[in-house]
Amino acid sequence: MSLEITDLSAGYDGTPILRDVDCRIDESEIVGIMGKNGVGKTTLLKTVMGLLEPDTGSVRYRGEDITGRSADERASLGVGYVPQGRDVFPGLTVEENLLIGENVGSGDATLYDRVYEYFPILEDRATQDADTMSGGQQQMLAIGRALVGDPDLLLVDEPSEGVQPSIVQSITADLARINEDLGTTILFVEQNLSVIQTLADRCYAMDKGRIVNELDETDLDDREQLTAHLVV
Repeated sequence: MSLEITDLSAGYDGTPILRDVDCRIDESEIVGIMGKNGVGKTTLLKTVMGLLEPDTGSVRYRGEDITGRSADERASLGVGYVPQGRDVFPGLTVEENLLIGENVGSGDATLYDRVYEYFPILEDRATQDADTMSGGQQQMLAIGRALVGDPDLLLVDEPSEGVQPSIVQSITADLARINEDLGTTILFVEQNLSVIQTLADRCYAMDKGRIVNELDETDLDDREQLTAHLVV
């Protein structure tokens, strides 16, 4: 098992957001986290990454309890993170952003060739300031920055946000290729119905900080059931 989350509760400044979350992700799986705005999806990824300390519960990665590990330590163990809103580093070039990903990777191996294979625009724009790129290009860069360090687990927060539909389709296909080619386990947060149906092997639905449903491959074909977890 790649990731196991047990009885996880977390919040901000004493305000609870996550409540007793249990979920698991097997090696090489692609698992989605879906739900309306404000239900705790991003908070869950931040807690898994070590950017937010849980109040209770545990996070186990590849059999090891990493609940007390820092984000840097988790990255060195092979956990990559693509934050919501991309967060590319302004004032740095595309190439310099990718170099930062190398520095927080899990070992000596780097995947520059693979990153440029999946996202050739990044090689073409290597000397361009990252913050002058389009939203879709910045999302590719954020994924490439996380991928260059060769993670075993990739956490991706809303890859479709602020990206035009044609580029969303391309990024979705690229994430599927990364999983298939490299065996990278992917846990992603998303509200785009098409992305969820296209990318996920399974999906957890969240509401009010809790996991309220687990949807398998058959459930993911049921647009009505999915929509019920996404519509406000």
